[in-house]
Amino acid sequence: MSRDFLSLADAGGDMVAAMINDAIDRKAARQGCAKGKADADAPLAGHVLAMIFEKNSTRTRVSFDMAMRQLGGSSIIMEAGSTQIGRGESIADTARVLSRMVDAIMIRTDDHAKIEELAHYADVPVINGLTDLSHPCQIVADLLTIVEHGFALPGLQMAWLGDGNNVSHSMIEAAGLMKFTLRLAVPEGYEPDAGFVERARAAGGEIVITHDPLEAARGAQVVVTDTWVSMGQEGGEAHIKALEPYQVNEGLMAQAAEGAMFLHCLPAHRNEEVTDAVIDGPQSAVWDEAENRIHGQKSVLLWALGKL
Repeated sequence: MSRDFLSLADAGGDMVAAMINDAIDRKAARQGCAKGKADADAPLAGHVLAMIFEKNSTRTRVSFDMAMRQLGGSSIIMEAGSTQIGRGESIADTARVLSRMVDAIMIRTDDHAKIEELAHYADVPVINGLTDLSHPCQIVADLLTIVEHGFALPGLQMAWLGDGNNVSHSMIEAAGLMKFTLRLAVPEGYEPDAGFVERARAAGGEIVITHDPLEAARGAQVVVTDTWVSMGQEGGEAHIKALEPYQVNEGLMAQAAEGAMFLHCLPAHRNEEVTDAVIDGPQSAVWDEAENRIHGQKSVLLWALGKL
């Protein structure tokens, strides 16, 4: 059975946990292998993933391509500007055509309504590679990194510093599904979507919204931030000024729990949202996190295609 992955809730907490376990096992089994070599079982041999990019990408593009190669399949990269979508073909017609040609579709786009429309008309799984509303694949990699570094998800104490953006929405969703505490320190007017907060609290996550960065960081086992101005976002200078007090620096990390870990989904604007000393320091796991996009993506693909 094929399934869309537009949000973490599409899979649910038990299956997200299964994805993490699968990713850990597959990653361990590849130790010493060439990066382009297929996994021994090659579970997606003969399968093709279409990747549609309406926004620039490094990690999403490479990780999905490598994920398909390691699972034994292949991918087709489609830049919106070089496809008929860029010339006005409807999302519905694109979905119908691609469903006849490939086994799954990943899209990285601006408007979440586009991915919902794509999923409605497609007969194959549709995967959210990023929208203006959420970024669930990134959070699978983040949760994998957290578990890999020895932290248990239920009861975890996490701090988010910065903007209540699309990545924070998916992390809020994760807190509800995996039952951990997430304290978000954001400026007034930059709070995350209230619907995500309400659903996560109803599911059993503890979500705290504060305007005090030190309150959020105090005792946190994991500290997370993101770029202050996303691609295509307007009002950059005002945005940066509002967020300056939320920079993750050595002083803020000193408030976190002993042995706390720092995460950032990248790309980083160094010495804006995070200092060099933190991102390059011993508490940073951002390079593990970036690599884990491959391993997390593999498990998402297997789940979406009914093989997990």
